[in-house]
Amino acid sequence: MDIVLKIAENAKKYSSIIANAKTGLKNKVLADISNELIKNSDDIVRENKIDVERSKKLKISESLLDRLTLDEERIEKIARSIDQVIEFTDPVGEVIFGCNLPNGLILKNIRVPLGVIGIIYEARPNVTVDASVLCLKAGNCVILRGSSHVLATNKKIVNIMRDVLRSNNLPEDIIQIIPTGDREHAQQLMKLRDYVDVLIPRGGKGLIDSVVKNSRVPVIETGIGNCHIYIDNYLDGISTGSIIGIVINAKTQRPSVCNACEKLLIHKDIAKKVLPPVLEALEEKNVVLRGCMASKEIYPGVNLASKEEWYEEYLDLKIAVKVVENIEEAVSHINKYGSSHSDAIITSNYRNSIYFTKTVDSSTVFVNASTRFTDGGEFGMGAEIGISTQKLHWRGPMGLREITTNKFIVLGDGHIRE
Repeated sequence: MDIVLKIAENAKKYSSIIANAKTGLKNKVLADISNELIKNSDDIVRENKIDVERSKKLKISESLLDRLTLDEERIEKIARSIDQVIEFTDPVGEVIFGCNLPNGLILKNIRVPLGVIGIIYEARPNVTVDASVLCLKAGNCVILRGSSHVLATNKKIVNIMRDVLRSNNLPEDIIQIIPTGDREHAQQLMKLRDYVDVLIPRGGKGLIDSVVKNSRVPVIETGIGNCHIYIDNYLDGISTGSIIGIVINAKTQRPSVCNACEKLLIHKDIAKKVLPPVLEALEEKNVVLRGCMASKEIYPGVNLASKEEWYEEYLDLKIAVKVVENIEEAVSHINKYGSSHSDAIITSNYRNSIYFTKTVDSSTVFVNASTRFTDGGEFGMGAEIGISTQKLHWRGPMGLREITTNKFIVLGDGHIRE
C-alpha cells in the first residue's frame, strides 16, 4: 500500500481515540515529551548536524540554515514551550454557548477536535514539536511533512514523541511523519480529502501558493510576513532613540522569521530629520538598504528597489524604505503590497493610531511596538501551529482553540418539529 495513504488511514483510524482522551492523560504525554526531548538532546543535535552539513553543501542561504539549526539551548526552549501548553485549559468539550429554546429543547454548542491535521512546512524543526503538541492537546491526529533539509532531525524528534505515546498506551500513529522529502508525497497528501480534515502550510510564498492551488483538502494559510513599520509625522514624546529601538528590534533581532519588519515607511514631513539616524543604525547592524528615490535623496546609502521588491519577504538583513505623503498613502501601500501578517505605526497621535489599526487589513496591527511580538507565546497562547493571514476560520497566531471546531448538542424529550 502507498506510504502516504497508509499514514492517512491510520490517522483517521485513531482520531477518535485522541479526540476522547482525558485531559490528564494528554498532559502527561506532553510532560513526557518535554522531558524526553531534553533527555535526548544530544541525539537530536547529532542528527541535526547531519542535516546542517548536507544543507551547507547545497549552498542554502544563511537565514535558512539558521532556521533549521538546533542546539541544546534551542531544544530546551522548545521543551519549555510544551510546559506552557500543559498549563492551558483543554479546549475540547468547552461550551461555547448554550440556551434553553422556547420549544423546550436544550441547545449547547461545544468545542471539538478538527480530526486529522496535515502540516506541510519548511526548515524549522521546532514546528515538528509545536504542531504535534498542539494537535495532541486539542485532540487531533497530526501528519507531518517537513523539509528534506531537516528530515533526519524531524524523524528523530517524531520517533521520540511516538515512543512517549506508546509508553502511555496510546497509538503511536496519533503523530506521524511522511519519512521522505519526495514532492509527490506532499502532493498526494493534498488529495486525501477522505482522511485529512485540514492542511496547514508553513513556509515561503512558493510552498503556500502551491498548497492552496493544488490541495483538495481545506487549507488554512499561514502566509508570508511582508511586515511594515510606518513612522508618522506626529512624534510628541517619542524620541528618535525609541524609534530606532523599535525598528532595529523588528528588523534585526531575528531577520529570518515571518514577523520581522521588511519595509519601512515614513511621513515626508519628518523624513529628513528622522530617517538618517534610523538608517545609519540599520547599517551598523549590517542591514542592506533598498528604497524609493526620495529615501535615496535623503540617505545616499539606499539603493533603488524594484517594483517587485515591495511585495517581497526578504527573510534577511535587508529592508526597503519609502517616503509617503501621509498616513492614507502609508495604509494604501501596506494594503497593496503587504501580506496581511503584521504591521506597525509609530505615532503620538491618537486619531492616527485608531485610523491605522482600523484600516490596515492585517492579522495583527501594532501601535508603538515591534512587529516581532506577533507570536503565540508572546500573546499568552503558548506554542502556535502557525500565524494565519486568511480570514477563515481564524486570523493571527493559532493556538489550541484555533485548531478545534464546533458541534451542536441538542437535548430533547420526544420533541418533533411541526
